[in-house]
Amino acid sequence: MLIAVDHGNYNIKTPHYSFMAGLAEHSVRPPMADEVLEYEGRFWTLSGKRLSYRRDKTKDESYFILTLFAIAREMGYAGNYNSTERIHLAVGLPPEHYGILKDKFSKYFKRPQSIHFSYNDKPMTIMMGNVYVYPQAFAAIAPLKAQLNHHLQVFLVDIGGYTTDVLLLRNGKPDMQFCRSLEMGVITMNNDIIRRVGALHDMRIEDEHISAVLTDKETILPEAVKKTIRESAKHHAKDILDKLRELQVDLRSNPAVFIGGGSVLFREYLEDTPMVASASFIDNPNANAIGYRTMAEAQMSLKPV
Repeated sequence: MLIAVDHGNYNIKTPHYSFMAGLAEHSVRPPMADEVLEYEGRFWTLSGKRLSYRRDKTKDESYFILTLFAIAREMGYAGNYNSTERIHLAVGLPPEHYGILKDKFSKYFKRPQSIHFSYNDKPMTIMMGNVYVYPQAFAAIAPLKAQLNHHLQVFLVDIGGYTTDVLLLRNGKPDMQFCRSLEMGVITMNNDIIRRVGALHDMRIEDEHISAVLTDKETILPEAVKKTIRESAKHHAKDILDKLRELQVDLRSNPAVFIGGGSVLFREYLEDTPMVASASFIDNPNANAIGYRTMAEAQMSLKPV
């Protein structure tokens, strides 16, 4: 079974699911939890408090445990509970980190022995097969690649949880020598907005409030707070574009495809600025995971698995 997982700093995404990249560990099974994973004698639940940013996600078992949650959910979606399953994993890395961390990321998931765990009291056994690692952003446009081949150059801009990653396509092919990664994602924006709202309005808000305002969902926040959130988001989007120009990414002379959850939040501002001449958007936050699956399916069809 092939399972694709996008290991974001904010959310973990599969083709069918998305959940916050937060974990809580328990020595005994928590009685009130509705989603519990048991692995190597410990119990784990998903948490609303995300893990701290880490450039190298292999330093501890946190992202492996999060991946087990993702695998369990996808196995359930496919109706494969209570079975022993050989899993082929498709994952990705920011383009700028891809060459450095690709092999390490692949080895992190490969285990020589069967992996035994239980998910919501359902015993599961998986054997890890191939682990395919792809560049983020490029994977997200994999289903649309044919439509971009006629452009001489296209910038893919993936605004994620902690980073904004940029990859250049030349005639539809990724130029891995031109990768940029900025620590200017949604998390950094949210932290700044939370501080500003606290200072200006003496009010404590959270990430969910900010997302709701920027996607026009109903909230009870005062209009003055909403205005601060929108103005701060516009300023953050401009800061990203200014920084990209400093790094020789000029979106006035080349078309751009915006990807990631941040692109959804900033769409209004990115469409209404002279700094971007031609903008397309991939709104599906699961686009990278879907792209990993598409690319792995093509790779697996070319050789025995």
